[in-house]
Amino acid sequence: MSTVLNITHSILGQRWQWRSGDVDARDPGFQPDDLVTQLLMARGVPRDDIERHREPTIRGFMPDPSIFSDMDIAAERLADAVEAQEQVTIYGDYDVDGATSAALLIRLLRDLGLAAGHYIPDRLMEGYGPSGEALVRIGADGSRLIVTVDCGAMAYDALAQAKAAGLEVIVVDHHKCAVQLPAAFALVNPNRLDECDEAASHGHLAAVGVAFLLAAAVVRVLRLRGFFERRAEPKLIELLDIVALGTVADVAQLRGLNRAFVAQGLKVMAGRRNIGLAALIEASRLNRAPVCSDLGFALGPRINAGGRVGKSDLGVRLLTTEDRDEARTIASELNRLNEERRAIESAVQDEAESMIQGQHNKAVVLLAGQGWHPGVIGIVAGRIKEKTGKPSIIIALDENGTGKGSGRSIGGVDLGAAIISAREAGLLEAGGGHAMAAGLTVKAENIEALSDWLDQRLEADVARASSSNAVLIDALLSPHGLNPAFIDAMEAAGPYGMGWPGPRIVTGPVRIIKCDIVGKDHVRAIVSGDDGASFKAMAFRQGESLLGQQLLHGKRGQKYWITGRAKVDDWGSTPKAELHIDDIAFAD
Repeated sequence: MSTVLNITHSILGQRWQWRSGDVDARDPGFQPDDLVTQLLMARGVPRDDIERHREPTIRGFMPDPSIFSDMDIAAERLADAVEAQEQVTIYGDYDVDGATSAALLIRLLRDLGLAAGHYIPDRLMEGYGPSGEALVRIGADGSRLIVTVDCGAMAYDALAQAKAAGLEVIVVDHHKCAVQLPAAFALVNPNRLDECDEAASHGHLAAVGVAFLLAAAVVRVLRLRGFFERRAEPKLIELLDIVALGTVADVAQLRGLNRAFVAQGLKVMAGRRNIGLAALIEASRLNRAPVCSDLGFALGPRINAGGRVGKSDLGVRLLTTEDRDEARTIASELNRLNEERRAIESAVQDEAESMIQGQHNKAVVLLAGQGWHPGVIGIVAGRIKEKTGKPSIIIALDENGTGKGSGRSIGGVDLGAAIISAREAGLLEAGGGHAMAAGLTVKAENIEALSDWLDQRLEADVARASSSNAVLIDALLSPHGLNPAFIDAMEAAGPYGMGWPGPRIVTGPVRIIKCDIVGKDHVRAIVSGDDGASFKAMAFRQGESLLGQQLLHGKRGQKYWITGRAKVDDWGSTPKAELHIDDIAFAD
């Protein structure tokens, strides 16, 4: 890939490279349609498949659910339960993916005439995943069929206890699996090691995406049985709003089927058919149709707040209620809990950041603290990863010397597989996850050994990932060209997210007219180009960084090239373009 503007050493010491072809939007002959094609191709789309990806639909990307191991077994069993009106319980994880997966199956079964119950474990009291005690208790209450969603792939002891009690458990999951599978009635997971290549290619699905495929399989089984001769068939398309929410909030890669889920799910969400989601959108003060980033930064965190610092089942209750008053009450409570979560998170993050210096020689940043709230450690791990550019694990130690940890990784480093291996090596009490995120339980006395073990195992992967971490650029444009119309044109190649990165543009040369700190460590600048155009630029959480200090205290009149993500600020009466800065370089 060629260098952009010959910048090989930016303020942050990075090389700026074209992600794909040279897209110079300063050319007067440039057309927005050309940009969309280039953006798609730069994200790996073959030229002869452009049209399918330009408008991603479910029909265009949906596989036959039967390609997945145990899918037909699970679908037939659930269809039996529907026809026999059995008591069924959906056992979900306490995060957004778990809540949306559980809500999807509950809403499906309700539409099929079966009122399924739900069970969401308490994060602090029960921890992640199904426990044998809870499964047996659910069975004693009358549910002989239990479906676990977003958990269960590694629940050997719990599922063995359930089987011994005569229960049938269907596992719907997406986390990494080991060679040995637990004793489930059926285990539907594209990350099973025995999956065929086509099924394994969908390993990037969130659990809610797998649950949607199961829903489609159940409806197909019932259709073949003639079930819908006497009742209306459920409209699965109307469930895509919660599929989109779970997919984005779980930071699943937005390629292929996931991109179609989100693109179509946002259209459903705009209609606000789901009463609970509509109430949550209102509580989040979104006065427009939600966009992809809203799912990850506005709606998702509020659903998560219930599982992190409140009641674990609030998200499922919100997404399945048909009572508008109840929906508003739950949404308001989630909004309050989210504010509480932010305060707790900030305190833990400050303490964790004070420890980073002691980890500077490590490939994986691993920080542990007594009394840290387990409900926020995943968020803090993500913040530390952003700050250090390394996989990061945050561990909350309790008074008994047991640590609950959550990790976030960088591209090219499979943290979930490493955690599973650490568990198999006897360093962990429990652990699992996927490439970009993992959870674990560890004894305090094993933390140092775990840190050393992860450092040795992942050092080469982290070095390789870091060395290839150039700033990838999609387009070059003048400051005057940075306008809402151009940004809207780029959005046509979305939705963007993990695995389908938002376009990064370069603009300049610009001078800084005004610069200050806003909020907590955010740098805000007003810049002006040689063409007379000016715009606002933001560098989030960069106040103390080299980048932030250059913006704040650089030589007066210095010209810069700026690269980042262009956004539309629509809070005022007139939409304006702004740039969220990733890096800067001297222009002269």
